[in-house]
Amino acid sequence: MNDLRVRPATEADLATLVRLRDEAARWMLARGITGQWRPGELDEDHFRRVMARGEVWLAQADGRVAGAWELWWEDEAAWGPQPPVAGYVHRLMVDRSTAARGTGRLLLKAAEHRVAEVGRTRVRLDCLAGNAPLNAYYQDAGYRVVGHKEGKPQPGGAPPKSFTLLEKELRRVADGGAQGVSGGIE
Repeated sequence: MNDLRVRPATEADLATLVRLRDEAARWMLARGITGQWRPGELDEDHFRRVMARGEVWLAQADGRVAGAWELWWEDEAAWGPQPPVAGYVHRLMVDRSTAARGTGRLLLKAAEHRVAEVGRTRVRLDCLAGNAPLNAYYQDAGYRVVGHKEGKPQPGGAPPKSFTLLEKELRRVADGGAQGVSGGIE
């Protein structure tokens, strides 16, 4: 999977992003992970809005879509007003029909690299408080629990949910990048 390439998503990728999100939601539901995502919750307009105020990234390997994620530069709904020191990762999605094992970690590292590239020193994300496997996944990737957010508003008018707030500090290295983050961003 050394050939993973990431690029900013475009209007032409909107249907692919919706498909990735819906397939990830179905994968979770099939494994008994309820309350996280539901198929059909987000449409092309959601991703279009994120592209207008943040970034959406698409990853490909061997010419096929491997995954995607959203990168926001603020997240007041979860974190409140904050100084501009972090990037906020949302909707990390892996295409489980084509991506190799470990792709999620590579996408997370690419997001960390992008955050470091713009000079921010922290990556933050929130995870449904009741999703123990996903909380453990992010902690195993070096994120630490820094708080909880009760009643966070959800897209599409869904009922508010409670989330664990996680953060990873990016250590700087001599070349100006973040430690442990490889290239591949185009």
